This record gives sequence, C-alpha cells and structure tokens, in this order.
Amino acid sequence: MVITATTVITIIKKIIDISIVWLIFYVLLKSIRNSVKLTLLFKGVIIIVVLKVVSDICGFTTVGVLLEYIIMYGPLALIVIFQPEIRNILEQLGRNQLLGRHKILTVDERERLVYELIQALDYLKKNRIGALIVIERDVSLGNYIDKAKKVYADLTSDLLGAIFYEGNPLHDGGVIIQGDRITCAGAVFPTSSSSKINKHVGTRHRAALGIAEETDAISLVVSEETGRVSIAIKGELFYNLSLDDVRMMLIDELKPKTADDYDEELVEIEEEELYEEDI
Repeated sequence: MVITATTVITIIKKIIDISIVWLIFYVLLKSIRNSVKLTLLFKGVIIIVVLKVVSDICGFTTVGVLLEYIIMYGPLALIVIFQPEIRNILEQLGRNQLLGRHKILTVDERERLVYELIQALDYLKKNRIGALIVIERDVSLGNYIDKAKKVYADLTSDLLGAIFYEGNPLHDGGVIIQGDRITCAGAVFPTSSSSKINKHVGTRHRAALGIAEETDAISLVVSEETGRVSIAIKGELFYNLSLDDVRMMLIDELKPKTADDYDEELVEIEEEELYEEDI
C-alpha cells in the first residue's frame, strides 16, 4: 500500500474530527456532573432508554409505544423545561478551564487557606454574624464576580470578619475566593428551590445550596440568628457542623483531584522534607 500525502492528510483530519467530538462529549459530561439537576436529567434519560430496550426485547407493545412518544417529543419538552440549565452550560463552555482549577494550591497555601477560614468562621460563629463564603473550584464563577464588588486581596480571617460586619454595606452578599485570594464581595447567587432543604433556613443557606447545585463550588454559611456553621457541596447542604467537621471537609475537598496534581504535591512534600533535613 502506497502512503501518499493525501492519505496522511485524510487520516489527520479524521483524528482531529474524532478528537473534537470526544472533547465536546467530555465538556458536556463534565458540566452535567457539576449540576445536580442535569445529573438527575441524565439519569432519567438513561432509565427511559433502558426501559425502551427492555420493552422491545420482552414485546411490551403498550409500554413501547408510550416510550416512543416520550423519546420523540421528549427533547423538545426538555429544552423548554431546562432552558436555564442549558443556557448556563453554554455560558460555561467559554469560561471553564479544561485542565483544572484556576490555581493549584501548594500544601502550605492550602493549609493557610483552611486555617484562615476556620479562624474567620470561629469569630463569625461566636459573634453571630451572618456570612456566605464561596470557594471556586473547576467551574468558573466569573459571571457572579463580574456583578460583585471587586476586592482582589489576600485571604485573612480579619478581612472576612470586616466584610461581614453588620455595618459594612457588603455584608449581605457573598464572598468569592479564587485560589487563596478574596476576589470579590457582595456577590449574589441563585437560591435553591430544593424541597429537601430545611424550611427554617434563610436566604443565605438557600443561596449556598443554589450555587453548589449549579457548580462544583464549596459554600460556607454562618447563620446570623443561631451562629451555626453549614457547608454546601455537590448539591447537598450539611447543616450545623462543628468547626472540626468543617476543617476536615475542606481539607478533603481541596485536595488535588487529578494524578498530575497529586504528583506535584508529592514532589513538593519531598522537597520540603529534604530542605528540613539539610537544615
């Protein structure tokens, strides 16, 4: 077989074509994974497809006809019902970083981040100061940052306490943290309409759960009435936690999630150990 330049170009085009398709699927699946509503929708579609296959194999005529109608007209209904979520996915396609977080924190940076957050939560809890702190991860929160008051300051417990002080005009909104820096304050987030959430919780808790349902962000909430600390992760609200529980959850969630990030962390730890031995 003679390999010509035309053949090579054709092969390269096919590889690029397939790679683009897989990249699109990867981004869509990643967006679905980070949205609780879309995850449930995706599971529902899979269940319908499985039922259709089973009905065809078993010869269930009535069930098969009903499922055919659902499959035929379902996509149109889903577009109408889930229009906000679909729009968010399309917006995130231009904002997401496919290779991970905006900044991979080192061990020291991560420990300092958790320490400052716990110190701030302890102060806010004791003084019953309401607060909402959101930590950005893989899914960009740029849309919320653009509409908030920019801060761009190093994260400290004193600064968080000052922002959420009742006399501060920004205390009602949320703070967004990127990496180990406070990016903005006074951010407004979508509130959750989940029926699972406690009816007695306020707007802050619903906003914390709302942003955790739409993105992979970590939301920390301090109740103004009770001083209780809660955390929202992956579409779930964990209410009235101790500071030790919050610390452990933050440490676990902020760990590197990819093999490359984990390797970088191991190298850094080894370098620190060698440095200490030299000293």
